[in-house]
Amino acid sequence: MSHSLRAASQERPIEQQSEEEEQRTMDDRIERALAITPQSSASARTIDITTTGAKSGRQRRIEIWFYRVDGEIYLTTQPAVRDWYANLLANPEFTFHLKHGVRADLAARAEPVPDPAERRHIFSSIIADLNQPRHSAYIAQPVESIDQWMSGSPLMHVRFEDSRVRLEDRR
Repeated sequence: MSHSLRAASQERPIEQQSEEEEQRTMDDRIERALAITPQSSASARTIDITTTGAKSGRQRRIEIWFYRVDGEIYLTTQPAVRDWYANLLANPEFTFHLKHGVRADLAARAEPVPDPAERRHIFSSIIADLNQPRHSAYIAQPVESIDQWMSGSPLMHVRFEDSRVRLEDRR
């Protein structure tokens, strides 16, 4: 009987280890998908987000690009008023859907970036990213000026709810 107990206790960690290894593999794939650089393709940075409507309360799913600056993830667009931004201001919890390289639905929280110096730094990096020659096929270059981005572009910092999603700055 003690042999059976030992066998059972030895099998359990092996099963758990497999689940843990599987989770690590998924976490690694998610980290790689989030670790975009200015050289990343449009498809690598294309995600969907599901937000809750500011007025309707209904779930809304849209396609958008995400950006990585100093190891952090941001959502923004070229200067314009955007419903997704109003939705995230009213209801900051949303789902960040990875769909290239790995499919994963990540619980996230959006935080507006109001500080002008921080916005300027982030937008400068994003503009430099968008002005890379590889993006000229699908974005008119040069993109709008930093002043236009500062006055007319929404900017949200993304924080993932799952502590296992960690980002490294791999520039």
